Amino acid sequence: MTDPAPWVNTQTAARAIGVAPQTLRRWYVQGRVRPAGFTPGGFARWDIVDLKRQLAPPKRTPRRPR
Repeated sequence: MTDPAPWVNTQTAARAIGVAPQTLRRWYVQGRVRPAGFTPGGFARWDIVDLKRQLAPPKRTPRRPR
């Protein structure tokens, strides 16, 4: 069975979310996002579905009235 969502390089992941590759790299350095893994050479590989999940606004739970 093939993997339905293969990992992609930084340029492809950045294009998928509408930012420059430098922006995605900066977010990684700042700890805002985490790659799915790395190649043996140290290059980041991204799961686009997971990346979009990481960038989604946090779910807010409704507050109960006091």
